Amino acid sequence: MLLSVSNLTVEFPTRRGLLRALDHISFSIEAGEILGVVGESGAGKSLTGAAIIGLLDPPGRIAGGAIHLDGQRIDNLPPERLRRIRGKQIGTIFQDPLTTLNPLYSIGRQLIETMQTHLRLSDSEARKRAIGWLEQVGIPAAAQRIDSYPHEFSGGMRQRVVVALALCAEPRLVIADEPTTALDVSVQAQIITLLKRLTRDHGTAVMLVTHDMGVIAETADRVAVMYAGRIAEIGPVLNVIKHPAHPYTEGLMGSIPPIEHRVERLRQIDGAMPRLNAVPPGCAFNPRCPQAFARCFVDRPDLLDAGATQAACWLHAKAGGTSPPLAGLGREADQSGGDGAHQRRSAAVSTPPPFLGPLRGPSPQEEGETPGPANHA
Repeated sequence: MLLSVSNLTVEFPTRRGLLRALDHISFSIEAGEILGVVGESGAGKSLTGAAIIGLLDPPGRIAGGAIHLDGQRIDNLPPERLRRIRGKQIGTIFQDPLTTLNPLYSIGRQLIETMQTHLRLSDSEARKRAIGWLEQVGIPAAAQRIDSYPHEFSGGMRQRVVVALALCAEPRLVIADEPTTALDVSVQAQIITLLKRLTRDHGTAVMLVTHDMGVIAETADRVAVMYAGRIAEIGPVLNVIKHPAHPYTEGLMGSIPPIEHRVERLRQIDGAMPRLNAVPPGCAFNPRCPQAFARCFVDRPDLLDAGATQAACWLHAKAGGTSPPLAGLGREADQSGGDGAHQRRSAAVSTPPPFLGPLRGPSPQEEGETPGPANHA
C-alpha cells in the first residue's frame, strides 16, 4: 500500500463556529494505480490533496485521522521533513499554473532547481532532462523556450510546464488536480498517456482530481465520488460508471450527454451542494435525493458493500441488520404517508443511465475548491 488515508478530518475554525470541510475520509492507493476523485465544486476533492501534502491554508487544520506514505505517517511530520517529501516522493499538479510558477524565474531554472534538490545531477544533465520533460508534455521547440518566463507562455502551455515540474523528480505519488484544464484535446490525450506510462513503467501512483468523467473513464483504475466532504461511492471505475450504486453518482452520470442517441433534455440533480455550516444531519445528500427515506434524515451512512463497489447509502443496508430502514423506499414511502419532505424530491436521477464510454472531447471546467499555493518549485 503506497498511500493510506484513514478517517481524515479537516476543520476550519471561524468566529461563528467550527466548519468541517472533510469528514472522516478513508481510501488507499496502490503503487502503479490511478485513483480518480470526482464530484461537484465544493465537494472537498482539492482539499483532500492539499491535506495529504501538508499545504492547508490557515486556519485550516487536520483535526483527526492519519496519512501514511509507504508505511510512514506523514501528517504529523515537522514542516521541514514534509518539505523534503514534497517533490521527491509526492509530486503535485495544481489547478492554477499562473500562481504555481514563480514569475521571477525562467521555467528552465525552476525545473533544474527542482531536480537538483531531489536528484544528484550536474547542471548540464539537469538541463538536458528539463528539455526532455518539456518535450514530453508537448512544449514545441523546448530547447529554445527553456529559458523563457511563465508570462511568455499561454495558459495551456503553462499548465504543461506545471505537469513537467510535478513529474521531473520522478515521485512515487502524483496528486494531479485538474491536470488537463485549459488543454486542447490532443494535448489532453498526451498528458493522460504520460500519466499512464508513469504508472506502468515506474509504478507511480496517481490521485487524479477532475470534474471530467470522460478523463476518469479513460485513465483511472478506481474512482472515488465525493460529496460534501465525504466519500459517497468508491470502486472500480467501470463498475461505478456502468452500475452506479449511489443516487448522487447516478445523477452525475445522468448529466452527461449520451453519444449513441440524441436527447432533448439532460437530467439534472435538483438543488446545490450544501454550505459547510448547513450540512444536514444523516446523509448529506438527503435534500436532493429522490430515493431518500426516513433513516436518511437521521443516521449518517458509512461505506456499505454494494456489489463490486462501496456506497455510503442506506439503500445497501443488509436486510435484517441492526438498524433496518425506518420507512419504505423512495416514492412509495411518500405515497404511503411518509414524511412530507420526501415529496419534494425529484425523480430525475432515479434510473441509472447507460454506460456512455470514454468522452475524449474537452468539457467546460468549473472552478476548483482550493487554489494551489505559489512558488514551491
